Amino acid sequence: MLNEFLEERIASFLRIFRLSDIVDIIIITYLVYKTLIFIRDTRTIQLLKGIVVLIGVMQISYFANLYVVNYVLSNAMKLGMIAILIVFQPELRRVLEHIGRTSLGNWFNSDIEKEIKQKVKLIAEIARSVETLSQNKIGALIVVERESKIGDIIGTGIILNSSISAELLVNVFMPRAPLHDGAVIIRENKIEAAACFLPLSQNPKLSKELGTRHRAGLGISEETDCIAIVVSEETGNISVAIEGNLTIGFTNEMFVKLLTKLLRPDEKIKTNIFRKNKIITA
Repeated sequence: MLNEFLEERIASFLRIFRLSDIVDIIIITYLVYKTLIFIRDTRTIQLLKGIVVLIGVMQISYFANLYVVNYVLSNAMKLGMIAILIVFQPELRRVLEHIGRTSLGNWFNSDIEKEIKQKVKLIAEIARSVETLSQNKIGALIVVERESKIGDIIGTGIILNSSISAELLVNVFMPRAPLHDGAVIIRENKIEAAACFLPLSQNPKLSKELGTRHRAGLGISEETDCIAIVVSEETGNISVAIEGNLTIGFTNEMFVKLLTKLLRPDEKIKTNIFRKNKIITA
């Protein structure tokens, strides 16, 4: 009896479940997956968690007959849809830009090898420039943009949009060069801008011996997931700020290894050498 009932239910389900429904589910699942991949390393994921919590509270208030709470939350969610578009504007723009740059086939088969080659060149050019700057004790501040977009920071400087090269990076920071003050921003394997102003860290635990470059590098790392590379003008020391932490005293070999872990898409990202709100000597 039970078997007949199950067979009947399955047969009924198969009659109404079409091939187009399967395709529909696959497409929606893939789009959700790609969206989560785009936002997983940004602060957007925290906002999404907050929205899910609000929706949950709204449903609980409905079933618990909390009419006033439900009314306030329901209307807030309606107005919140406009707010979401404003808050998520950078992420939405990034998704649309990615779609515009990527062919349909590449959505299903990303050109990882090409990306790896670009990252290898990027790491090599940055490492060569930093080594030269360090040896000659030329102060420098280089910011590598990752998931967090810093268009507002780029707007404070001079747009270059140049191919990455160690020679250009060194020349930018030469003491009498017109663009040597401020930071160089690297975006998508290019030198996007120079002479950019960064927010200074307000961490009261910082040593007073640290100069403006170190404080600026740490400041941008506190607000975004960017990598800030600092070369000291006094000592030639190489420092890296990431996730609100500053590590001082990298050798060139250690510096290359760290950049590889942080930037190579085929490498596991490990940043646990940084301890929260502490300065570490590498």
